[in-house]
Amino acid sequence: MSLYRRLFPEDNQTRLWVLIDPDKAPHNELVKVAMNAEEGGASAILIGGSLLFNDAFDQVVQSIKRDVNIPVILFPGSSRQISRYADGILFMSLLSGRNPQFLIGEQVQAAPIISSIGLPAISTAYLLIESGTTTSAEFVSNTRPIPRTKPLIAAAHAQAAELLGMKVIYLEAGSGAKMPVPPEMVKVVSQSVSIPVIVGGGIINSEGAKTAAKNGARVIVVGTAIEEKGSKVISEIAAALFTTVVNG
Repeated sequence: MSLYRRLFPEDNQTRLWVLIDPDKAPHNELVKVAMNAEEGGASAILIGGSLLFNDAFDQVVQSIKRDVNIPVILFPGSSRQISRYADGILFMSLLSGRNPQFLIGEQVQAAPIISSIGLPAISTAYLLIESGTTTSAEFVSNTRPIPRTKPLIAAAHAQAAELLGMKVIYLEAGSGAKMPVPPEMVKVVSQSVSIPVIVGGGIINSEGAKTAAKNGARVIVVGTAIEEKGSKVISEIAAALFTTVVNG
């Protein structure tokens, strides 16, 4: 089975992925979070962040990969965040912004490395959505997010991504967002494309996850909620998604 099909099975079930930022905790705690995520019902682990202060990125990825059986996928904030030990990488272009560094510059630097180590890559359109605060991704990328009251602008970006051949849309409110991606925006984008839509940022409980799923999200990404509420939130969200039918 291909990595893509493993991550996005052909059913109406929304999956939960857990995002692990290597800068947020000591190495052993990151591994523990990954193990708890798998036990709680997550179907994949994302590793990455806007910055990278941890000089043991490879070691973190390798350790997590060794201790879990679900896919470990890179979620790179830059071309520095690449590891041969992952199962794959979301090869992202910050399509909502107009900064060439994150539209194509980082990708050009990363592509030869990804190709040389044979790392499976999933072409992903990364769309930052206004969330009520300036997030790390917004500040570091020096790009403006799509206004949360403009779902048609988000949909147009998503349609452009699909026409360009991208395989996934990632709607991102940002780490520590005050507000998640609006349900109406999730719905409009999901109905505008035939490729999977991932939604992350600002989802802190099962109700928020269910709302995104009901409006078409194929994957919910949770990170900050675990830092704030502990690993129990993983099983709560996973259980809620198991009973939710995607309407996208």
